[in-house]
Amino acid sequence: MSNRSDDQTAVVGLEECAVRVVDAERVAVVTAAMPPEPEVAEVADVFGLLADPGRLKVLVALLEGEMCVCDLAAVARSSESAVSHHLRLLRAHRVVNVRRSGRMAYYRLADAHVRMLLDVALTHIGHAPAAAHPEHDPALRDSP
Repeated sequence: MSNRSDDQTAVVGLEECAVRVVDAERVAVVTAAMPPEPEVAEVADVFGLLADPGRLKVLVALLEGEMCVCDLAAVARSSESAVSHHLRLLRAHRVVNVRRSGRMAYYRLADAHVRMLLDVALTHIGHAPAAAHPEHDPALRDSP
């Protein structure tokens, strides 16, 4: 029977890769197709924006079409100030656009790509089996 420290060493050993590149040709093709670092960072920023439930509610509301801040706040069950802040961030990352009519501002999704991204994510969640997320379920968070 092995002791705990031996088991931990074995696990660490498994994480080390004896062969640095298994399929050099595939690695070369994928590396050549990899977007430049600034683009990767920008996509990560957009996904980070989508990770906020408040911003996501605003975006899902905009799937139905153009809306003003007041109406978006009502749908998202949030303050107009919070929704305005979300919209500033989303505009800065070209996720939403604004149209002004007098004193009113109407927001919409920036383009079909944003709509597609949201549609695919919502469809994925609708088809995927419910997953246990410790960060959302206190009973799971406290289990070993």
